[in-house]
Amino acid sequence: MADPTPTDPQNEMPRSVSSPVPDIPEIREDQKGEASTIYSHYRSGLSRHRTQMSDHRTDLSEHRTRLSDRRTELSMRRTGMGLQRTRMGADRTLMAEIRTALSLIGFGFTLYEAFRSLGDSGVLAGTVSPRNFGLVLILLGVAILLGGIWRHVQFAQELRARRKMMIGEGLIHGDSAYPVSVSLLVAIGLMFVGLAAAANIIFGFRLFG
Repeated sequence: MADPTPTDPQNEMPRSVSSPVPDIPEIREDQKGEASTIYSHYRSGLSRHRTQMSDHRTDLSEHRTRLSDRRTELSMRRTGMGLQRTRMGADRTLMAEIRTALSLIGFGFTLYEAFRSLGDSGVLAGTVSPRNFGLVLILLGVAILLGGIWRHVQFAQELRARRKMMIGEGLIHGDSAYPVSVSLLVAIGLMFVGLAAAANIIFGFRLFG
């Protein structure tokens, strides 16, 4: 939708009524013969004043219409920015889930590698408890990422559909593009890293050296 340039209401103020209401004429004794003419002029003055008042009311009505159009335009802008803020809020939620999953995956894999190195060097006897605990932490991190990715994609689809509907109904302009979520790409990449770490523990692939 084209972005209309609203007219500045300050530049088109309504016309003011400059002439005051004419006073009622007083007929003197020597003007009784001209009373009808004097009153006729008085009625003509009142008619001009009513015309000025009518023009003033018309200008006020047009001015209110311009103000209403401007408020509508600002409301559309605020609604569009609100959708963008909602999208960024969803990205921040996903980034919080990424941080949590990264902590779980990193700590679980570090725990497994530390105890494996101690076992290989003969410092500790072989035990599966650190391996199992580290694997559980990694799988929990992957589960958090899966849930976060699913929720983020579902919410993004709903938000896109609502934004498209509002553009079609003329409620927002839709000038700004709906960008790809970088947080979603990072979450997908981290999920594969977590799966690789889990495979490294379960099958002993040594994917990370």
